[in-house]
Order: sequence, then structure tokens, then C-alpha cells
Amino acid sequence: MILYPAIDLKDGNCVRLLKGEMADATVFNDDPAAQARAFQDAGCDWLHLVDLNGAFEGAPVNGAAVEAILAATSVPAQLGGGIRDMGTIEFWLGKGIARVILGTAAVENPALVREAAMAFPGKVAVGLDAREGRVATRGWAEDTEISVIDLARQFEDAGIAAIIYTDINRDGAMQGPNIEATADLARATRIPIIASGGVSSIEDLTQLRDTGVISGAISGRALYDGAIDLRGALDILRP
Repeated sequence: MILYPAIDLKDGNCVRLLKGEMADATVFNDDPAAQARAFQDAGCDWLHLVDLNGAFEGAPVNGAAVEAILAATSVPAQLGGGIRDMGTIEFWLGKGIARVILGTAAVENPALVREAAMAFPGKVAVGLDAREGRVATRGWAEDTEISVIDLARQFEDAGIAAIIYTDINRDGAMQGPNIEATADLARATRIPIIASGGVSSIEDLTQLRDTGVISGAISGRALYDGAIDLRGALDILRP
């Protein structure tokens, strides 16, 4: 199982939100590129980047920070937040992002997901963020009545690389991930599932791994707080 260290970008800083609330942000590093290098030096295989301002604005906002991270590191990075049209997808892939994550677009413009996945095989993922099993969009600000599993199944034949599933009520709360719901989603689709939200201990990571159906996990606050030692976690999770 791959562990993705998270770098969430707000106003140029590396932050973590509590349950997706932009007003409840903790700044952990004012140099995102340095943070990315630290994660790389610890041995990570991937980075998970989110343009939080972009998720609300619907267009890239923290582009300078993302480009600085790409310049400072060599491991592949996936990026979400404000990516809602083909032009933005092409822009970021051209800049060196290894995988773009479409969240709001997956609900509002599923044809874009299919078009992008066909044009860029292996480089498009879908971010499904949920409260009580229902998808939320636009930086988690708008709730829908769409079931996570139903939406995931719509993309079974689209050729997307992965689904990043976030339980919003667990995100940044250090209360553990929703392992049951994440595993249920993984069993309901053939698409690889990456768990996000609440991953706060080595035990959380090993429990996700031991489901046998979850391909990756994202952790942010626990890495910054020291609750998870990245190097040690990577050693445990690697075959």
C-alpha cells in the first residue's frame, strides 16, 4: 500500500484544515517546497498536493507553490483543487504533475473525466469527498444526494487511475479513517481506492493495508504532528 504525504496549500502556505473548514486552518510550513523535499528525503514514493484556494475558486490559485514543489522534488506528485477543465488538466500535466485529481468536475461534468482519462491514460484520478456517504463538492462547501459508491461505479469503464476517497468528518480530526466505508467502496469497484481523512497512526495504516483491497492512504496532520514517523511507516508498508 502506498503512503501519500499530503501538502495542502492555502495562501501559499502548507496547512491542514479541520473537517474541511477553511477558517480552521493550521499553518505547518510557510515553505511548501521545503516540506516536499523533507517528505522526499524520508523516502516517500508519491506526494499528494491540494490547492485549497483553487478548490473554492474553481481555478488554480497556489500555482507558484505547486511549481516550486515540482522544481524541488523528483518523486511523482498528484494534484487536486480547482481542476475543472481540459486546459487546466493539460497545463498541470505539462508542468510535470504526474496525476491530476478531478473532484467537483466528476459530479458536475463527468464527460470531462472520461475525455481526460482517454487523452491522458494513467494520469487522471477522481476525488470523491463525502459526508455520511454522500458526495460533497466545491471545496466540500456543497453537499449532494449522490452516493459515493454510485458515483464511483459510473467511472468503472472510464480508465481512471484511482479514486481518492475522503471522509470529510474525519479529515484533520486525528480520529482515524473510516476503514469500513473505504473498504466497502474498494469492494464495490475495480478502480484502485486511496483512503484519505483521519489517518493518524501506524495502526490506522496497517488496518487499511490489512483490508487487502485499499491501494493507498493519504496522511497530513499526523505527519506534521509527529504522530506518524514517515520513514518508519514506509518501512512497515512496503512489501
